[in-house]
Amino acid sequence: MSQQTTIRKLAALVNTPVEKLLEQLSEAGMPFSDPDQVVTSAEKLKLLGFLKRAHGKGDAPVEEVAAPKKITLSRSRKQELTVGGGKNRQTVDVVVRKKVTLSPGVGGKVDPESERAEILRKLEASRQKNLSEQQRLAEDDRRRAEEVQQRKREAEAEAERLREQAAAAAAAPPPAAEATETVRRAPPAHGHGHKPATPPRADDRNAPAGAKKGNRGSHAMVSGVEDDDKTARFAGQLHLSASDRARRSTSNTRGKPQRGGPQRRGNAPSRSGGGPHGFERPTAPMQREVAIGDAITVADLAQKLAMKGGDVVKALFKMGVMATITQSIDHDTAALAVEELGHIPVRADADDAESELIAHVGETQGELVPRPPVVTIMGHVDHGKTSLLDYIRRTKIASGEAGGITQHIGAYHVETEKGVISFLDTPGHAAFTSMRARGAKLTDIVILVVAADDGVMPQTVEAIKHAKAAKVPLIVAINKIDKSGADPSRVKNELLEHEIVAEEFGGDTQMVELSAKTGDGVDDLLDAISLQSEILELRAVAEGRASGTVIESSLDKGRGPVATVLVQNGLLARGDYLVCGVQYGRVRALFDETGNQVQTAGPSIPVQVLGLSGVPDAGDDFVVVADERLAKEVAQQRETKRRETRLVQAAGNRMEDIMAQMGQAEQQLSLNLVIKADVQGSVEALKQALVALSNDQIRINVIVSGVGGITESDANSAAAAKATIIGFNVRADASARKVIESNGLDLRYFSVIYDVIDQVKQVASGILGMEIREEIIGVAEVRDVFRSSKFGAVAGSMVIEGVVRRNKPIRVLRDNTVIFEGELESLRRFKENVDEVRNGTECGIGVKAYNDIKPGDQIECFERIEVQRTL
Repeated sequence: MSQQTTIRKLAALVNTPVEKLLEQLSEAGMPFSDPDQVVTSAEKLKLLGFLKRAHGKGDAPVEEVAAPKKITLSRSRKQELTVGGGKNRQTVDVVVRKKVTLSPGVGGKVDPESERAEILRKLEASRQKNLSEQQRLAEDDRRRAEEVQQRKREAEAEAERLREQAAAAAAAPPPAAEATETVRRAPPAHGHGHKPATPPRADDRNAPAGAKKGNRGSHAMVSGVEDDDKTARFAGQLHLSASDRARRSTSNTRGKPQRGGPQRRGNAPSRSGGGPHGFERPTAPMQREVAIGDAITVADLAQKLAMKGGDVVKALFKMGVMATITQSIDHDTAALAVEELGHIPVRADADDAESELIAHVGETQGELVPRPPVVTIMGHVDHGKTSLLDYIRRTKIASGEAGGITQHIGAYHVETEKGVISFLDTPGHAAFTSMRARGAKLTDIVILVVAADDGVMPQTVEAIKHAKAAKVPLIVAINKIDKSGADPSRVKNELLEHEIVAEEFGGDTQMVELSAKTGDGVDDLLDAISLQSEILELRAVAEGRASGTVIESSLDKGRGPVATVLVQNGLLARGDYLVCGVQYGRVRALFDETGNQVQTAGPSIPVQVLGLSGVPDAGDDFVVVADERLAKEVAQQRETKRRETRLVQAAGNRMEDIMAQMGQAEQQLSLNLVIKADVQGSVEALKQALVALSNDQIRINVIVSGVGGITESDANSAAAAKATIIGFNVRADASARKVIESNGLDLRYFSVIYDVIDQVKQVASGILGMEIREEIIGVAEVRDVFRSSKFGAVAGSMVIEGVVRRNKPIRVLRDNTVIFEGELESLRRFKENVDEVRNGTECGIGVKAYNDIKPGDQIECFERIEVQRTL
């Protein structure tokens, strides 16, 4: 039983005041006095009909409005169905929906017979409609086919008439040509009152007045006959050439003419010959100017020559060059091939963007102003370089480095009492040679840190060489003077061997004794730096577009490519466009060494740059340009140049070089590595250090290297090459770990470069396997030979070296030449069998399966041992 509706509820439902609703009900003939009275459905419908009539939307009586024609009931029932059993048991929801349409007839049901009759009636009407449509389409097709046949007959008649006219013109005397010329000069025949230039044919004279001509190809124009739209195209042109007539007759026929039809049998020219729109075959070979760089692939060369790749390969083969379509050839070979094929080779001018960049940078030069010095701290491992910088910066940097040693270049600028100084901290390990060389080239002053208790070490000597090669002044900081074994005088004397002479010895090198732990002497070092910078008179352009060098680069997962750069000239600001090696981009953000965001960076200030298109190489130069277009062009051009250089190097591996290396490659094993590190400098150091471990027995190949975490692509490359994956301060993501586990790859994580080199040595040693060596343990000299019925010839010998043991292999030497190799069958001392006979003792030796032994021979006893091969 549904809840009853009162006048108050109905007013709230239709959003109408109660008083107004009572007034409307009264006007509809249903007076109500109380808002809480119940309103029935019939009364609601009566009110609705009244309101519709009042608004002019219908004059139907209330009874008709209230009587619905059909009622549709929808019912849905939901059930749960259990499928399967045990662990596989599942519950499925099943919904059954039912829709019933009722009419207000007897019992409220629809008559199925009337509904079926209605459906049959509609189906028959649809069938009749489709039949009539098909008949109409068939009639249209028949009429269209008749029109096509009619046009074809007209075209054939026109072509026949043209041939007859051409034959008559060829047989006519010369005056006929003059008549033709006169007709050609006559005015157009379609003006009012003009007679036709040629007499009309019989079929034209018999045609009714005002009728259109059946033959639309005729040149004659009849007075009083209206031209159609096709003949209007040729109005005023009384004489047509053979090609025009053929084209006109062709245009009058719809559709493509049949092969061998009247158009091709007549005087119409072929599609490729001589017409105004026909294709003319070139009379001479075309010569092209082909731009060639330092190297080019055969496919690219074929594209520039507009030839098939196979033809270019054949031409190279005739020249004696074996190259496939995907291989690259050098410039000279490509130039010879181009000349052989009849074209002109030219050198590709690849310096357009670079020239524009140089001119662009030259426009931004400004006034030189003093700038802070850039100081690089160099020296041997664990001599206190980072600790010294730590004391100056009042931070703890060395404690955060893996193993307490610096793994990559750190760049900092420090505001001291002596002014701003920019410091570069370089690693001291032997593998980071390229980093130290790069640091020496960027710097103004080199501080060589030497431990007072350790003296001059290999990396100290290397740092001296780098500083001399870069022609940079040197300041020696003798560190750890607070230790008990410190001897600064010994350090100064050792430096004399490398031509580093202290000022107190009459030289020009400042040497400061200090302790990075206690801070003694650090102020003296800052004074020495300030004095040296004043002598150098360091200056740079403080305004304008910036330029500088990349110190270090890395790939941050959240921020993308990050480059630590040192600004050398100009002012680097946020929003600048810059080109950096083969990368380009717009500066999205600048960060100093503490991680704080800055807006600008001036000369000698190191900052981190975000916004590059990729990770640049450490040591690349960067330049700020005016717009993104120039930056992109320069970067793409440099990338092309680098690719060509790689192709030239690859092209150098000719067939004869490969054949020469085949014999060696059969004996040489290989160890493939995939190296991923956190910064670009570490990647370079690892590649150089590990590839240097190669020797004649094993070759170490770095197939993939890069900055950032180990990705799925790296893991797939390692799986294809069966390589060992090395992660230096990086980790593998989930997809990469899945590939590594499924393929059983060797993945190793490291944070100290010492461990990387040691582990690779162990892996390489395992690949090399065991080596069998022969070690001579004793030599006996034959003095006499005795005959034995059991052993044959028995050599009475004296052991002159080492020990002779039973059951060991032996060799018989005569005149220091091996004449027999076998086993020792019997070893006796007097009549007793013994296991070994030592030096200076006589013995009897029976050689198994050998009786040709003579006095004076030597019997060499040796043993085979297995030794692990190592690098």
